[in-house]
Amino acid sequence: MKPVIGITCFMRDANYGNWERHAAILPSAYVSIINEAGGTPLIIPPSGDMTGILPLIDGLVISGGPDLSPENYGQEPGPMTIEYFPDQDQTEMDLVNSAIDMDIPVFGVCRGMQLLSVMHGGSMHQHLDTTPGYESHGGFDGVESKHDVVAEDGSKLAEIMGKSFTVNSTHHQGVSDAGSLRVSAKATHDGLIEAVERTDVRFCMGVQWHPERIGHLGLYRALVEAARGS
Repeated sequence: MKPVIGITCFMRDANYGNWERHAAILPSAYVSIINEAGGTPLIIPPSGDMTGILPLIDGLVISGGPDLSPENYGQEPGPMTIEYFPDQDQTEMDLVNSAIDMDIPVFGVCRGMQLLSVMHGGSMHQHLDTTPGYESHGGFDGVESKHDVVAEDGSKLAEIMGKSFTVNSTHHQGVSDAGSLRVSAKATHDGLIEAVERTDVRFCMGVQWHPERIGHLGLYRALVEAARGS
């Protein structure tokens, strides 16, 4: 049996075919790369308490999406924090907490890494373009750019990806403080936190970039292999 990997999605107004409907949606790249990595993808909508689905999965991906509600890290929304959904935040935080308690491997992507950091006592830069030192971090609002990161020696990320590699950038917010999580990579050009992990569980990692878009199959294979042992 292939490990079942749950992937959180979001709900938005969407156009498809001749329809305009409120839909539960997820970029198909997540589904494709989990299939390629040897897992069976299962999409999890933000529909209240979804923790009952955890006994049916072997690994969990918290996908990218909108900003986190700033109330999660004790701030008021800045002028560029305009799309956030507290109900989705709560669904995903409940899933992460329960998955960690059940020793289910967790992988946070972009927003997912930010969620992990805030859950562990961290905080956020709400808009990098107006944050001193990060004004030219990379693309956002539909623009994608690339930059290099350096992984910390001895981290699980370095074990999977090596010391230095190129990532994509499509985010306007960034983690300012990872809380109790280990910072496992930073951007080479401005030092922004790019990856985090927990060292006291089997697999709990977050990355700021989108590995499913840039072809970092090794990260999803590592998740699937960890899930295979659960």
